[in-house]
Amino acid sequence: MSALTTCPYCGVGCGVKVSVAEQPENGFSSLTGDDSHPANFGRLCVKGSNLKDTLVHEDRLLTPRVDGQDVSWQEATDYIAERIQRVVEQHGPDAFAFYLSGQILTEDYYVANKLAKGFIGTANVDTNSRLCMASAVVGYKRAFGSDTVPCNYEDLEKCDLLIMVGSNAAWTHPILFQRIAAAKAKRPKMKVVVIDPRKTATCDIADLHLAIRPGADAAIFNFLLAESERRFVINGEYIKQHTNGFDATLASAQRSAPNAKTVSVHCGVSEEDLERLATWWATTDKTVSFYSQGVNQSSSGVDKCNAIINCHLATGRIGQEGMGPFSITGQPNAMGGREVGGLANQLAAHMDFATPNAIELVQRFWQAPNMAQENGLKAIDMFQAVEQGKIKVLWIMSTNPMVSLPDTEQVRRALEKCELVIVSDCKQSTDTTAYADVLLPALPWSEKDGTVTNSERRISRQRGLLPARGEAKADWWAICQVAGAMGYQSAFSYRSVHDIFREHAALSGFENHGKRDFDISLFSNISEQAYQDLLPIQWPVTKESPNGTARMFTNGRFFTADRKANFIPIDVKEPQIAPDEDWPFVLNTGRVRDQWHTMTRTGDAAILSRHIDQPYVEIHPQDAAALSIADHQLVRLTSLYGEAVLRAKLSDQVLPKNVFVPIHWTRQFASQSVVSSLIPQIVDALSGQPESKHAVVNLQPVENIRYGYLVSTALEIVEGFEYWCRVPTDFGERLEFAYQDELCMAELNLVIEAASPGGEWLEYENPINQHVRRVYFVDGVPKAVLLTQATPNLPVSNWLEEQVLQCEALTANERLALLVGRASGAVDKGAIVCSCFQVGEKQILQAIESGQDSVAKLGEALQCGTNCGSCIPEIKQLLPNIVEVVS
Repeated sequence: MSALTTCPYCGVGCGVKVSVAEQPENGFSSLTGDDSHPANFGRLCVKGSNLKDTLVHEDRLLTPRVDGQDVSWQEATDYIAERIQRVVEQHGPDAFAFYLSGQILTEDYYVANKLAKGFIGTANVDTNSRLCMASAVVGYKRAFGSDTVPCNYEDLEKCDLLIMVGSNAAWTHPILFQRIAAAKAKRPKMKVVVIDPRKTATCDIADLHLAIRPGADAAIFNFLLAESERRFVINGEYIKQHTNGFDATLASAQRSAPNAKTVSVHCGVSEEDLERLATWWATTDKTVSFYSQGVNQSSSGVDKCNAIINCHLATGRIGQEGMGPFSITGQPNAMGGREVGGLANQLAAHMDFATPNAIELVQRFWQAPNMAQENGLKAIDMFQAVEQGKIKVLWIMSTNPMVSLPDTEQVRRALEKCELVIVSDCKQSTDTTAYADVLLPALPWSEKDGTVTNSERRISRQRGLLPARGEAKADWWAICQVAGAMGYQSAFSYRSVHDIFREHAALSGFENHGKRDFDISLFSNISEQAYQDLLPIQWPVTKESPNGTARMFTNGRFFTADRKANFIPIDVKEPQIAPDEDWPFVLNTGRVRDQWHTMTRTGDAAILSRHIDQPYVEIHPQDAAALSIADHQLVRLTSLYGEAVLRAKLSDQVLPKNVFVPIHWTRQFASQSVVSSLIPQIVDALSGQPESKHAVVNLQPVENIRYGYLVSTALEIVEGFEYWCRVPTDFGERLEFAYQDELCMAELNLVIEAASPGGEWLEYENPINQHVRRVYFVDGVPKAVLLTQATPNLPVSNWLEEQVLQCEALTANERLALLVGRASGAVDKGAIVCSCFQVGEKQILQAIESGQDSVAKLGEALQCGTNCGSCIPEIKQLLPNIVEVVS
């Protein structure tokens, strides 16, 4: 059976086509991109292409648990309901809180929000989306009166100038980036500008890269606004008819950005580059500004968003093809959560507590007995309130705050102190489930059913195609069971997600009459079959726009009281903490290409660990030399809030005195890799979004240690390692480690022998470089390979994994090859560059030497770069070096 669904990763919202196996419990027999879906037209990135590999059953949470004991669902939900009721009676409704996720479905979000805000009576409902796009929400609302993304993906292809700020879309939104790259290839005159302190893979298609000083984004756009007036491209008629507050906003921009020289000094970029940007801006009507976490994750993130929007309002570049300020979301359903009130300062259906008459309107619609009356606590404030004992019951759904929230130690203290921590998850072992009093088994992607909304306001079905494992249940169902046990059965008697979606749609149109942007009232009476067959569509979806709405604000009317947009004067602000003598480095955080969030799912897929298999800190070579740090050496990062131990990656793609660390690795995968442990709980005062892109740290090399790895089918972490990292492989795992005390190696040997008794060790030691290689055989079959050395540059292990973990008896020559580290009949690909087709760096270099000297030729020869295209920037980096050598 073939079916269509939606990818559960980034905010692009790609369509996926699957064939369910004859025995559905066996999963999918095939998985490809949906060529009919308007987000991706059949293409998938490497994460989406390998969704099948993440559907593993090891470590699935399959039964409800209370205090570590398996219980029935009724026992669990009755227990939760009784505890919530007792706490509310004794301490009031605000002693309860939901912490949700942009990875749950809209229907789940809707029911959670309804229970908390309408029936328990608290607005303490927040989400990990607070960490990625809350500033964009507030920026849109200040300007437009509503949280409305005006653009669509076609605008990225049809604009003549694309300004990408704070976004490494090549890695974070790969399919959308490939659409942009293809459009630029067809129209070479299209200009792409990247504004980012790092030189990322996105710069591969950039005509101009402004490597600004971290936090300087607002100054760039104040400069563009001032230049718009100086270069006579202000749209006076549009401003007069459709906006308020222009004069004060322009004056503010002119004060902070009086000329290119001042802005150049402030931002750390050349006057020539600023003048080039201003010229392109002034001469290009069809301009899109595309922004993401690099803008939002700031103590002045809202102001940065409004600085961008101001430029578009001043020039009238909004609501038309190829124009507009476009905030791209990070999660698959961050937008859906915004639609139903998934943030603490929202109510429902894009209403909030400040919307006139909204509280009474929603209360009437829900027939709610205990309506919340004011904003709840945003994420950081919520966890502080938990630690202070004000919140006594916390229900966490489908997220991992012990990894994602800043100041991990504070989050740990909060969870330890909380009277009742409930965690709904499909996995039993995460950094957060370790602190749960109640665990509820949730449905993962492929089993759960409902809708998601992507970054261009497009609602798509994410279908439940496989049978639920064990006793796992939908989140909405679990919430309804608790609501029923609390006495609210009649309001939560949904039979299916279809019922919830209809109610959600009806609320969006309830007494709306065009006053609110979010309106999908056409679906308020949708049949169950029509819901099952629902095709992707962009809201609003009403009787007047039954086929959806491609762009917003085409008529220049907004959702403020006077239907005019607001200019917001922006004063350029510095990040709240500056580097100093004790903490001389600015820490930036972000994603890598093939992993997702905290690796709860992608960490199970060996193929997704081959591109970047360990956490790292990216350091400029100049800083590394000053600190005597070698490439791949372990480095200890410290801040006032915690520490991390990571591999060094020397690169001139970061600025001096700046470092970059990816966000994904957790305590499940590595010893000291949680980057949020270094980040303070500094937030934007308006949005509550943390300043995760700017912390200050110190660096020290970890010295006098040996490095090594263990390749085996059975791994166990032993005490005494200075560092360890688990890397999944096709047949087992690889353990990367570093140590000082030889006792931990002796213990590791004993663990290996206990796992496979009756074997023998063969050993080879190179006295020159002090490399030691040991192989453990049982009846001629290699069970483990241990390699240790004094230097950090360990040999690539992929061919070793193929030899060892397939558990076949080896010949004498093959045994020798394992000991001396030379492949015997196996291909040493080198470090993986193309994950889709598992093409390594050595293979690419060899192909280049043989004459395949372009991306196209390499694609023909090796297939690299021909699927999602995410590896093309790295392939290009290999090309010029070799061409110079052979010429």
